[in-house]
Amino acid sequence: MAASKSRLGRGLGGLIANATHTSKGASEAKAAPAAAQAATPSAPAAAPGFQEIPVASVETSPYQARRDISPEQLTELAESIRSEGLLQPIVVRRHADKFQLIAGERRWRAYQMLKIKLIPAKVVEASNASSATIGLIENLQREGLNPLEESYGYASLIRDFDLTQEQVSERVGKNRASVANSLRLLNLDAELQGYVAKGLLSVGHAKVLLGVEDGAQRAMIARRVIEEALSVRVTEKLVLQRKEAAPAGSSHKGRSVPAAEAAAVTSIQKKLTSHLGARVALKHTPKHGKIIIEYAGNDDLQRILEKLGVEA
Repeated sequence: MAASKSRLGRGLGGLIANATHTSKGASEAKAAPAAAQAATPSAPAAAPGFQEIPVASVETSPYQARRDISPEQLTELAESIRSEGLLQPIVVRRHADKFQLIAGERRWRAYQMLKIKLIPAKVVEASNASSATIGLIENLQREGLNPLEESYGYASLIRDFDLTQEQVSERVGKNRASVANSLRLLNLDAELQGYVAKGLLSVGHAKVLLGVEDGAQRAMIARRVIEEALSVRVTEKLVLQRKEAAPAGSSHKGRSVPAAEAAAVTSIQKKLTSHLGARVALKHTPKHGKIIIEYAGNDDLQRILEKLGVEA
């Protein structure tokens, strides 16, 4: 299992200086918590490449992908650290007069729970982008992000550091299709995102539901899937039956759209796409509609705004 994990991305060792534990170093790292609990801490030397830093001087990262830390899991981790010691030091970088977490927020919070004052850490120099990437990779390797947290992690790398999906996939060691499919989850309504995050809907279910254009119908089907514990295959059949039952040329609200009107909408979409150099979707009814413009990164957004004559 360890070998398979190391193939994810370039691995933490490929992004920060490699720090291999010797058996002596590992035992020292395990001994650190016990020493830290003493009235006057006098911790033994940390493992090679690591140092002990005050727990109170560590702050969280703004690029942390994990959004939900289970109190039960945190308690279990704290008890494990109390009995076995910390097997994997946290990774931080200097930030003003403090240390900013790159990897190991759960371990750091467990130390706070145990009221241990010093924690073994590897202090590295890392840019914002490297810090975010390392944190995401570690979470993917070790700490089991839920599907939505993984999606938000990828989205953060794209949004905050102007990376493409291809660049993100290279950094984290996932194929581009996996990254693209993960990002699609962010197109779900907040209600359905919550179901996926809690494990009530699988990623497979979510992909099928994304094929339902109407949000109200999508939510209704999702609730039925959960209530009846439907499989992905059954969900696919249910969605297909709904589509086949809908009148040909109907909109997402069931209104019959004349062929001439549908052709006009398609023509406008094509003209907008050509003019802006970006994919455009036109959702139209006589009383309400919206134009959706897709863009890839900050530079592309700026280009589109200039085309529209808008100053950012």
